[in-house]
Amino acid sequence: MSQSTCSERNQAAGPMLPTVLEARKWHEDLLAEIERVSSAGGFCWQAGTGEMIWTGEVYRILELDPAVPANIRQLGTRIHSDDLPLFHDMIDRALRDAPGLTYQLRLRLPNQTLKYLQLCARRSEGSDGQSQYIGAIQDVSRRWLSEEALGNVRCELARLARVSSLGALTASIAHEVNQPLSGIITNASTCLEMLDAESPDLDGARETARRTIRDGERACEVIARLRALFCKRGGKAESVDLNDAAREVLALSSNELRLKRVVLRTEFSEYLPAVTGDRVQLQQVILNLLLNAAEAMVEIEDRPRQLLVRTDLEAPGRVRLSVQDTGVGIESHNAERLFEAFYTTKSGGMGIGLSVSRSIIESHRGRLWAERNAGPGATFAFSLAAHEGGRGTQSLGSARLPTNTERLVRSA
Repeated sequence: MSQSTCSERNQAAGPMLPTVLEARKWHEDLLAEIERVSSAGGFCWQAGTGEMIWTGEVYRILELDPAVPANIRQLGTRIHSDDLPLFHDMIDRALRDAPGLTYQLRLRLPNQTLKYLQLCARRSEGSDGQSQYIGAIQDVSRRWLSEEALGNVRCELARLARVSSLGALTASIAHEVNQPLSGIITNASTCLEMLDAESPDLDGARETARRTIRDGERACEVIARLRALFCKRGGKAESVDLNDAAREVLALSSNELRLKRVVLRTEFSEYLPAVTGDRVQLQQVILNLLLNAAEAMVEIEDRPRQLLVRTDLEAPGRVRLSVQDTGVGIESHNAERLFEAFYTTKSGGMGIGLSVSRSIIESHRGRLWAERNAGPGATFAFSLAAHEGGRGTQSLGSARLPTNTERLVRSA
């Protein structure tokens, strides 16, 4: 090859080298900007050794000096103490070659700032044949806090919806409390008469005292039910018997239904499995459906105002509660609009009762719907998954750290 030919090739290749470097630099800058915009950084982690490589955005999220070596131990120093069991569970699963990892973890930074992370990774095989995890860490603090604030607003709206029902239940509450109070006064007076007699009837006085205690306990139960239904509190997951929950709501609203001349019938399934959920919130839904059904029959004069509350199995593993009335009914094409926030067909309605009720049922992973009856009136129903007994989740705080996990965290 002639010298002139080599020179020509060098001249041709020379201008290309800066172009390749510039393109590489441009791609690196673009990747860094994408990471900054998405608040996400990438990493590669060899679970067996604890060694990690992560991008600059991960250093920024963790607020670590870029000179600090990247490893699983450094990540662990930032994890919130309450989430350490989750963190150790992630490591243990990685050591057992789990195909993928998805975790939400909280960071507690040295200045006590709290951050929320989303960590996702997939297992692959490295060039040395060892398994490794390639994934991303994203700062989702803003989204988490927004969802938390939205949840608080929903909870407050649900409480306001319960309180708005208080006016409709006033007569029932007065009736429920007045009965045991009247019994207490009567029994106390009778007890005094028996004790003041020339020959005191001690056995009779004891019996009337027992009846007084019984009536006092009945009054306390009514107050306890009311406080539970209208108090401000967060959701609580527990095993709920829908039959018992419905009976308690019917007891509170029975006098209200009588005042509106509603004929109440119940068909409760004898072998109904329990559901998992917040008892008070589910009772709020039942109460709202009952009051709506009674309201729908207020103007009905040409037929009995019949209300049927039924529980049954919708399908294997699912429980249904339905409230059927003989009121004015609904238009089939308008059924879904009834669940829209602030949409109401009542002159003095707020339009939030059914919207909140659907939100509650959906938060329990259930379904709430309305349908037109074959005859007069409408049926509102919801269905929930039956409680799976004996499959409770272990408390994170009580989870024991695996021995190999503890060893890895200490040695990483």
